[in-house]
Amino acid sequence: MPLSAHTPAEEMSGPYPRRWWALLVLCLSLLIVVMANTSLVVAAPDLTKDLGLSSSDLQWVIDGYTVPYAALMLVLGAIGDKYSRRGALVLGLLVFAGGSVMGGLVHETTLVVIARAIMGVGAAVVMPATLSLLVAIFPRAERAKAITAWSATSGLAIAAGPVAAGWLLEEHAWGSTFLMNVPIAVLGVIGALLLVPPSKAEGMGRIDYIGGLLSIVFIGSLVYATIEGPHFGWGAGPITAAVVAAVGLPAFVAWESKHPNPMLDVRKFKERPFSGSMLAVLFFFFGTFGSIYYSTQFLQFVLGYNALETGIRLLPLAGAVFVGAAVTGRLAPKLGVKLVVGAGMVIGTAGVFLLTQIESGSTYTDFLTPLLMLGFAIGLSLSPATDTIMGSFPESELGVGGGANDTALELGGALGIAVLGSLLATSYKDKLTDMIGGRLPAEAMDVAKDSVGGGLAVAEHVAETPGGGPQQAQTLIEAVHESFAHAIAHTSLIGAIVMGAGTLIVIAVLPGRKAKGNHRREDAVAAEAETVGAT
Repeated sequence: MPLSAHTPAEEMSGPYPRRWWALLVLCLSLLIVVMANTSLVVAAPDLTKDLGLSSSDLQWVIDGYTVPYAALMLVLGAIGDKYSRRGALVLGLLVFAGGSVMGGLVHETTLVVIARAIMGVGAAVVMPATLSLLVAIFPRAERAKAITAWSATSGLAIAAGPVAAGWLLEEHAWGSTFLMNVPIAVLGVIGALLLVPPSKAEGMGRIDYIGGLLSIVFIGSLVYATIEGPHFGWGAGPITAAVVAAVGLPAFVAWESKHPNPMLDVRKFKERPFSGSMLAVLFFFFGTFGSIYYSTQFLQFVLGYNALETGIRLLPLAGAVFVGAAVTGRLAPKLGVKLVVGAGMVIGTAGVFLLTQIESGSTYTDFLTPLLMLGFAIGLSLSPATDTIMGSFPESELGVGGGANDTALELGGALGIAVLGSLLATSYKDKLTDMIGGRLPAEAMDVAKDSVGGGLAVAEHVAETPGGGPQQAQTLIEAVHESFAHAIAHTSLIGAIVMGAGTLIVIAVLPGRKAKGNHRREDAVAAEAETVGAT
C-alpha cells in the first residue's frame, strides 16, 4: 500500500481501503474550526483585561470569525468541488493556521479581529471540504455512520475548546488559545496528504461566480446586521446591512432560478426533505448556541468557575452528544428522519425551557440536566438532518451541499447568539436598573449595566473606595447575580418559544416514511450497486 493517497476517489473501483483513517483526519480538521469559537468564550475575560476591550471590541473579536465563516462557505465549497476537495482542505488548514499564529502574537485589538477574520476564511474552506470529502470517500451504505461521527465531533468541540483553552490559561497568556490550533492544523495537513484521496467533481461546468457573490453579500450582510444591530443599536451600518440583505436574498433567488448552472439550485427548497432538514439545523442551533453561550457566562461570572473549571463542566454535554449519535445510528434507519429529528428538536426545546428555572441561587446541578438534554438532542438530530441535506446533492455538488449545511448551522448559531444575547443584555440591564437605579454614579451605572462582568468589576471597585465598602459591594454583587439569573430565565423562555415554533414547522415540512419510500429504494439500489462493484 503506498505511503500517500494519490488515486482520486472517483477513479477507485471499490471503497477506499483507508477511508476510516481518512475520516479521522476530516473529524480532526472539523474539530479545530469549531473549537476556535468555543475556546475563545472562556478566554474572553483575559482578552478584555489585557487589551482593554470594550463590549463592542469583544463582540467583534468573537464575531470577526463568524462573518466570513458563514458568508463564504457556499462559494468556497463550490470552488473545492471544481478544482480539488483535498486541495481545499489543505489550503484552508494552512490559512487557518496562519490566522492562528497572527492572533497568538499580536497585541492590538484591530489586529486580533483581523486574525480572527483570516481564521474564519480558512474555516469556510475547511468545513464544507470535510463533508464533501466524506461523502465522496464513503459508499452510500456507510455514509450515515460516517456523518454520525462527523456530527459527534461538532458536539465534542463545544466542550473540548473550553477545556483545552482553560488548561492553557492556567499557565499561559490568552495568545496560547490561538496557537494551540497550529500543531493540530499541521497534523491535519499531513494526514490529508497521506490518508485522504484526491477528489473533485466530474463534468461540473463553469462556476456561477455572480450567484456566489450575491450569496456572500446576502449572508454577510445578514450576519453583520444581526450581530451589530441588537447589541450596539440600529445605526447607519446595521440598517444598511439589513437593507442589503433584504434586497440580496430575492436577487440571489432570481439569479439562481434562471442560471443554467447555478451556484445553489434554489428549486431544491421545494423538496421537503431538503428544506425541512435545513430548517431543522437552522432552528436547532439558534436555540442551542444561544443557551450554551449564556450558560457558560453564568458558570464563570456568577458561580465563579475559572476557564478550566468551566470547560470541565461542559464535558457532560459532549458525552451526551456521543450517546445521542449512537442512538440515532440505530433509530434513524428504522423510524425515519422526520421522527428522529423531530424528537431531537423536542428534547432540545425542553432543555432550553428548563433554563427558565434558573435563579440567583442556582448551582451547576441546575444546568446539568439542560446541558445533557441539549447534547443528546445535538447527537440525535444533526446527523440525520445533515445526511439528508448531503443526499439531496449530486456527486458533482458535494462541496455546495456541505456549504449549504454548514451555512445553515453557522447562521443559526450566529443568529442565536446575536438575538438571544441581545435579549439577555436588555433584560439584565432593565432588571439591574430596577434594583439599584440611582444608587450608583452615572458612569459606574453604565459600566454595571453593560454586562455581568462589568457589574462585578464595579462591585470590586466599590469595595475599595472610601464611600463604599464590602457591604455595599456585596449588595451590588447580589443585584448583579439576580439580574443576570432573571435575564437567563427570560431569554430562555423566548429561545424555547422560537425553538418550539421551529420544531412544529420542521415536523410539518419533513415528509413521512411513506413519502420517502421511492427515495429510499433508489438509495438502496445505489448502495447495492456500489457493493457489487467493490467485489
